[in-house]
Amino acid sequence: MSDIIQLLPDHVANQIAAGEVIQRPASAVKELIENAVDAGATRIQLLIKDAGKSLIQVIDDGKGMTVTDLRLAFERHATSKIKLATDLFQLNTKGFRGEALASIAAVAHVEAHSRTELDKVASCIKIEGTKIVSQEVTVAPVGTSIAIRNLFFNIPARRNFLKTDTVELRHCIDEFQRVALAHPDISFSFLNNGSELFDLPASNLKRRLAQIMGGKFDEKIVAIEEDTPIAQFRGFLVKPNFTKKSRGQQFFFVNQRFVKSAFLHHAVSAAYEGLLRDGYQPGYFIFLQIDPAHIDINIHPTKTEIKFSDEQSLYAILKSAVKHSLGMFQVTPPLDFDRDPSMDPSYATAQSVPKNPSIEVDASFNPFDQNGVQHTTKTTKWDSLYAGFETATSESLQLPLEEGGAGPKVFQVFQKYIVSSVRSGLLVIDQQRAHQRVLYEQFLNYLTGQSAPQQQLLFPLQKEISPYEKNLLTQNSDALHALGFDAQIKGEALILNAIPSVCSETQIHEVLDAILEMDQNTTESFSPSDLMAKIMARSLSITAGKRLTSQEQEQLIHDLFACKETQISPFNRQIFVTLEKGELEKKMN
Repeated sequence: MSDIIQLLPDHVANQIAAGEVIQRPASAVKELIENAVDAGATRIQLLIKDAGKSLIQVIDDGKGMTVTDLRLAFERHATSKIKLATDLFQLNTKGFRGEALASIAAVAHVEAHSRTELDKVASCIKIEGTKIVSQEVTVAPVGTSIAIRNLFFNIPARRNFLKTDTVELRHCIDEFQRVALAHPDISFSFLNNGSELFDLPASNLKRRLAQIMGGKFDEKIVAIEEDTPIAQFRGFLVKPNFTKKSRGQQFFFVNQRFVKSAFLHHAVSAAYEGLLRDGYQPGYFIFLQIDPAHIDINIHPTKTEIKFSDEQSLYAILKSAVKHSLGMFQVTPPLDFDRDPSMDPSYATAQSVPKNPSIEVDASFNPFDQNGVQHTTKTTKWDSLYAGFETATSESLQLPLEEGGAGPKVFQVFQKYIVSSVRSGLLVIDQQRAHQRVLYEQFLNYLTGQSAPQQQLLFPLQKEISPYEKNLLTQNSDALHALGFDAQIKGEALILNAIPSVCSETQIHEVLDAILEMDQNTTESFSPSDLMAKIMARSLSITAGKRLTSQEQEQLIHDLFACKETQISPFNRQIFVTLEKGELEKKMN
């Protein structure tokens, strides 16, 4: 029997490694920026085109590479970060596997320029799918510039699996922000298709947060600081009243490396317990400094997962530190999300000085006096206090009432479903999904030419936005206008003068947050405008638990069956089911 185990050719091994390390353009962005940080750069520039599909270029002013180093950098498992196996337990750099550049070169066209301070000239190398095309002398400043073009040119299947440019750009921005937050002392810039998204001068962490998250973000956070023999915690927590429903404000860094840790997140969530509105997520930017010997970062190719030797102690320390910070800055006491704003005193009464009430007694009052008209008017018609009680009780029981000659009545079950009789049996409609379908088709009509009704705001609404959010709104300004928004961008603020008529002022903040996070939405859509229509339909639709009047129930059914699509919601969920008469009779036997 002949041997069947063979060594893989280098180009095949490189493509396998690329599949693990370089999953999308953002993966290459991460590797190149981290290499620039490890090279001691003080300024790092990122340039991409078509969300990284056509071009990813990182330029740094680090220490650079010699001619030999530049050639070896693209070989598998070639690295300057470790020399012995024991070095894996004392890691203080971003990369160490020596796979990144080799993996990138296996699936793209790469051109790299690099020069050290001691060299008079730079070296340039060009590689196409692991094949070195040329290496020559060139002119370049001290540092390194690596350009990646046509990512996955030789793996069409992988390229076809990439998402839209909006989604891929969001992933690139995520990787850029993580490194920029971990190193506020380094200057970063980011250009997409020639348009500047970020220009971050070297600063401190608090200022860097404001640069990335928006102008006045530093007013929405409180500091956290805790020193113990096990680990040190530094960073900032988002005040509970400024948290969001998404997880876009959750960052953990261990020894200045971004990581994902479910148990650390659980510790923070436990500390926020009781302070957040339903569905809202805690926000945090927490830096943990710990002895590298007590962690294992070498458990995943992307190095975002981490294992600690003493998780229980870290959990307790972090939970206590978060609680202490929230309490020390008096975040906890003022929060009362159940407060009814209508019970607040008006501006006039709030400024007035309270006075002792005067008491008047009618000495001639006699409750048994049957002749005093003045007294009886106060006590007659007691039954009027119960007027409508019987009706309200019937509605609360939600019983279908038949009236002579009228069509089938509708009624609500569990404050979630609308039930009506049809010829063949019973029709059961999910009220939230039905309303989503109705709103979605309305918004599609607005996007395709029909004028969307607006409501002007007496006082324009202003919302601070980040550089990326500003770019997102600018790209989708036509769709926003078609959907009924009158929006302007001034500096780092979004100013709304009018909003869609279907949206109340109390809902507008939630709708805006959902739109600004649309690129994180996993819903499949034909276009950004279509996705925006779906997001608004989900944000503005009635939810389970909402009590509807009979008229509202009938109107929703009428609107649903006036839609072009009546069976499936915008998110591919079934809107209604029918219970056949025969099925009901069978269950009753």
